[in-house]
Amino acid sequence: MNQHQQTKSTYTNKYAFALELGFFAGLFWGTIHWIFYVFKFTKVIPAYLAEPFFKHEFLKSGAGHLVGLLVFIAFSIAVSFIYVLLFRKMKGPWPGMLYGVFWWLIIFVVVGPIFDMVKPLSALTATTVISEFCLYLLWGLFIGYTIAMEFTDERMREPKKVEG
Repeated sequence: MNQHQQTKSTYTNKYAFALELGFFAGLFWGTIHWIFYVFKFTKVIPAYLAEPFFKHEFLKSGAGHLVGLLVFIAFSIAVSFIYVLLFRKMKGPWPGMLYGVFWWLIIFVVVGPIFDMVKPLSALTATTVISEFCLYLLWGLFIGYTIAMEFTDERMREPKKVEG
């Protein structure tokens, strides 16, 4: 049995896959957000998603940053579940990128300013807006394309390795 036949007969549990992917997406991109904050690419604190539930001063502390990372991981898990349930058969990188942009719009334009998670776009610096947009774009790409690779035949489009 060759490698392709083994792959076709293997069943991926979509819920376990979404959980694992969401965890690592949240951990990796949440850490990147923290790095952006430390190096002042963004003024949005790492714990912005936890803003409605904790005092702002706590969220600016080291423990608050950790809480923010954990909340971003939980958010990424939920978003991964939604993507797996609704869009897992979509191919290519574009659906994931659009998904990331969709969540950026929800957080930074619709919900975030209402719940004081983030300031309105007009009150944020250009560097912050661009950094956050790019972060969400890449985060969505990471989630969407990883799921596309697992649940479609995207692997078949990859160049074959020449053994020799």
